[in-house]
Amino acid sequence: MIALMGHTRRNFLQSAGALAATPAAAPQNKTTQKKARRAHFAPGGAPRKITDNLYVFEDTCQVYVVRDGSSCVLIDFGSGKILDHLRGLGISKVDWILHTHHHRDQCQGDQRAVERGIPIAVPAHERHLFDDAENFWRNRRVFHLYYVRNDFNTITENIPAARGLPDYSTFRWNKMDFFVLPTPGHTLGSVTLLVSVDGKKAAFSGDLMMAPGKILNLYDTQVNYGGFEGVDLGIYALAQLEEQKPEILCPSHGEPLKDPGDAIRETKRKLIDFYRFENGTPNVENRPYAVSPHLVASYQTTSSFYSIVSDSGKAMFIDYGSASGLHFGNFERATPATGRIRFVEHTIGDLKRDFGVKSVDVAMPSHMHDDHMNGFPHLIRHHQAKVWCLENMVDIFQNPRGYNLGCILGEPFKVARSFRPGERFKWEEFDFEITHSPGHTEYQMALYVTIDGQRVAFTGDALFPYPSPRNILRHNLIYRNHVENDSHLKSMRNLIDHQPALVCPGHGRPYPVTPELLEATDQHLRKQQQFFFDLLPEGEVDF
Repeated sequence: MIALMGHTRRNFLQSAGALAATPAAAPQNKTTQKKARRAHFAPGGAPRKITDNLYVFEDTCQVYVVRDGSSCVLIDFGSGKILDHLRGLGISKVDWILHTHHHRDQCQGDQRAVERGIPIAVPAHERHLFDDAENFWRNRRVFHLYYVRNDFNTITENIPAARGLPDYSTFRWNKMDFFVLPTPGHTLGSVTLLVSVDGKKAAFSGDLMMAPGKILNLYDTQVNYGGFEGVDLGIYALAQLEEQKPEILCPSHGEPLKDPGDAIRETKRKLIDFYRFENGTPNVENRPYAVSPHLVASYQTTSSFYSIVSDSGKAMFIDYGSASGLHFGNFERATPATGRIRFVEHTIGDLKRDFGVKSVDVAMPSHMHDDHMNGFPHLIRHHQAKVWCLENMVDIFQNPRGYNLGCILGEPFKVARSFRPGERFKWEEFDFEITHSPGHTEYQMALYVTIDGQRVAFTGDALFPYPSPRNILRHNLIYRNHVENDSHLKSMRNLIDHQPALVCPGHGRPYPVTPELLEATDQHLRKQQQFFFDLLPEGEVDF
């Protein structure tokens, strides 16, 4: 089957190359063009029983049949040949086709299903690679190719998806609930579908792994030139799958595995060894640490986020972005123009296991940038957390289409409570003061609180220590974030007035500050302001 698939891919690439090399080719009849694109492979064999109501059929991928009486759901579809075998299984109706990922070996026969009116559900973060595939091919760069992600294995004609499969959602069919677990690695939008069949928890894992200790290929795991992104993401995904404790593993290529726990662990271990050999520490081994008994820092995530832990076990999160820079960078780049960045849960299990967190009660963004709060919609949906923020951020979160600023999260979410600059408030046993802290962006706060006897400031991306010691703090200047000539000075004066002992920045570890360091930074920023006045026309200094 592997050789056959490789042959199919080579033919496709050869024909695609010939098409690209022909300048100003005459328009073809649409019907003829579609027929030319379709594969004519027809597998032999017959479906094999795994359990009484679960079957597998070997096609360009493994196609799984989940039966309920005379109807069924198909997991992936291959060439579509499975339709010719269903009557022999006592099945007269296909209610749904559910896809684990977008590669054409999973879906190249889907037009046959469309013609029969069979609805198709696909991973939400790859939906555009099904129902907008033709537009994808019009815009996919093929020269100067450093983004080597294998979306070249996308189908060549649109497949109308009746429904997306959002991460962490449940797809209800008859009396069965398919849980959608995000499992990136083989592709950036892959999912695993988990459901109980005949009393066994089955996991339809796509191409996350092939067999004990084996993955289908390394080619599909490389997203950027020379990168190991899919290996790190696959390790994360296997760790998440292991926690689900499936009793049957149903991969897209390879034999179904009963009692697959050891196989999952072996595959994860081998990927970790490979990743360490080339890259160092995989993301799953990053851990938060206690700054003090009631303050936990997670600094290895894409942006640092902090957990203030009350005596009751409730947590307030300051920011909550992606699991790592690798997660954020690759999911952001894979997001279509009208889409939403993918988010996968992280760290909360560590906080509950090691730091006494029982629930996430409140989440507060240090500022409005997506790398700091793209996990907030997830916290609201799946942890019933409330979002509190500075009042000038509210409309950006609830109406992101209304702004043309850098780094806006495309998914709107509800803010439960907002605060005026300078307002004081209480949460659990802690007393806070929130202030406006512009500079990195107009939409940023500084939050002050005393935790375990130490005055702490949460400052987002306002200021950072230099890698090598200097007598000032560094800052960044992003004009589209809305910067005015005195923005950084306002932020600096804010810190000087409140005199924190510890700053918790938006990236990196918390660091101590002294009044002398803050005053020296203030003087540096005054010189920057003078450059603005010297360089820009009078009256235009704040544009």
